[in-house]
Amino acid sequence: MQTILSLENIVAGYESKEVLKDVNLKVCHGDFIGIIGPNGGGKTTLLKTILGLISPFEGTISKSDGLNIGYLPQVNSIDKSFPITVKEVVLSGRLSSNNWWKKPDKAQLEKVDELLAFVGMQDYKSTAIGELSGGQMQRIFLCRALISDPQLLVLDEPNTYVDKSFEENLYNLLGELNSKMAILLVSHDVGTVSSIVKSIACVNGGLHYHASNKISNEVLKAYNCPIEIVTHGTVPHRVLKNHHS
Repeated sequence: MQTILSLENIVAGYESKEVLKDVNLKVCHGDFIGIIGPNGGGKTTLLKTILGLISPFEGTISKSDGLNIGYLPQVNSIDKSFPITVKEVVLSGRLSSNNWWKKPDKAQLEKVDELLAFVGMQDYKSTAIGELSGGQMQRIFLCRALISDPQLLVLDEPNTYVDKSFEENLYNLLGELNSKMAILLVSHDVGTVSSIVKSIACVNGGLHYHASNKISNEVLKAYNCPIEIVTHGTVPHRVLKNHHS
């Protein structure tokens, strides 16, 4: 499987404070990696490093030529008072491409319609974002992340504000997208996420990678990973504990 992103011996943080140390991770085409870990463990720092928003103190980040990354941020970081429509938000995702300054052509406008239909928001194209619910905002920004046809999709807590009626549909959509692109999914909802991802990276100062979405007691002991598996009917749950490494 082709490697599209590689992090080697990464040390990252802010100013002189280290948040992550000795992080190694390879992302290949077709990967679907769930990123979990406690608050303050470094998940956001990892995403910022991957997206190029911060530079690591040490280590190497390698990307395949022309790697296009789509990013879905947490919607609580979005200014809903900004006067912009749903269509304009989706088209703003072209800013990551080389032709962002050009007026959108017919194909791009059709792509907007296609994406909005994909997430069930085709009737909101001319709606101001200030009129949307949190779950609707997530759907729109997912479209924005997809407008430039990324090879890697990075999602930060995508189910936080999604209404329950759409949550299952969201995961089905991500499964469909994974046939076309690699996905990194940060979430606290580990029980649900572990049922849809292919592998798991636990981030807490460092990164512990599990090549499966099923984590055995042997793996927990070997990596000192802060997860306990609890079965409750047919729904798996995960409880985070402290890393000891």
